[in-house]
Amino acid sequence: MNTRLLLVGCGKMGSAMLEGWLAKGLKSDNVYIVEQAEAAEKLSTRYGVHGITDVTEVPQDFIPQVILFAVKPQVLPDVIDSYKPLVRAETVFLSVAAGKTIDFFAGHLGETARIVRAMPNTPAAVSRGMTVMCPTDNVSQAQRDMCETLLATVGMVSWVSDESLMDAVTALSGSGPAYIFHLVEAMAQAGEAAGLPADQAMILARQTVVGAGFLLDASEETASTLRENVTSPGGTTAAALSVLMDAQNGLPDLMTRAVEAARKRSVELAG
Repeated sequence: MNTRLLLVGCGKMGSAMLEGWLAKGLKSDNVYIVEQAEAAEKLSTRYGVHGITDVTEVPQDFIPQVILFAVKPQVLPDVIDSYKPLVRAETVFLSVAAGKTIDFFAGHLGETARIVRAMPNTPAAVSRGMTVMCPTDNVSQAQRDMCETLLATVGMVSWVSDESLMDAVTALSGSGPAYIFHLVEAMAQAGEAAGLPADQAMILARQTVVGAGFLLDASEETASTLRENVTSPGGTTAAALSVLMDAQNGLPDLMTRAVEAARKRSVELAG
């Protein structure tokens, strides 16, 4: 964790990553963070990093190995061009900005820029995220390793070589936490309809999903096996699953249609 890092933007996601990096031993003196003045000063005081307000404040003798863009996607077009002077073989540009393609970065930084597009999800804020990354061909294995080490501090990391798959990634894991939160809402509503008080139904639904997630994470068994372990033949769980697993109107078909709708929208937004 001796990586020389320039972090552009340090909101919720950036802060979660920064805390993870420092906890894993990244030297604070190796980190420059571009933020607005008040935020930059607070970050410097709190973490001992270098808080700056503009990329021109980066010292000439500080050659970042990774420049990580963690700003909102709508902000990037206004700031990206100022980072073109930092393009060099030893620097990889890593972006966690949703929807911004490799072509977007190459168009602003040049074709020689080494770029990794990443799609994390919101559980990264509590170090339980899922991040998928896609590199340009000129990104070295050492640079891939650096990017993976950095993002592994906030969860699990996976790679794809075909950038078109990032739309499916966005639809499944990027948007996925919202599906789980809605599942909790639906379960609570169902519990209330079955006679439970609203607040108790929500507690039961919420903790059931949280607990099941922890069990899934801790177990070496597949999700299918864990489901089968809970399901006694002819029992209450089997009765519920006969509805949820219905071939035409069940959860698998509904989820397939939902993810496909999200994937198509991701394509539209990228275009």
